Amino acid sequence: MGLFDIFKKKFETVSPEAAKTLQENGAVLIDVRESHEYKNFHAPGAKLISLGVLERRLKEIPSEREILVVCQSGMRSSQAAGILSKNGYQVKNVAGGMAAWQRAGLKVVR
Repeated sequence: MGLFDIFKKKFETVSPEAAKTLQENGAVLIDVRESHEYKNFHAPGAKLISLGVLERRLKEIPSEREILVVCQSGMRSSQAAGILSKNGYQVKNVAGGMAAWQRAGLKVVR
């Protein structure tokens, strides 16, 4: 292992459109924002598990399914993807978060 290998991400980042397709094919979408953000709007079918409680709630996340993580802009979900990857999950981060999801014209629940 090289000196900088520890900085390599262990997860992929996908577009909101790709995430929606993966979700339609069985991936679990987890919204890691705070509950008030989720209540304002979220992606259909997204499960709320805020970043701050993610590690305590790992047992709620199916390890046999692909996991997608989304936040508002992509920063918290990137942290969440790192946590999930470290715990053995097959995880992808949704690029640009819910802001990009909306810009892509994808449906949201209000």
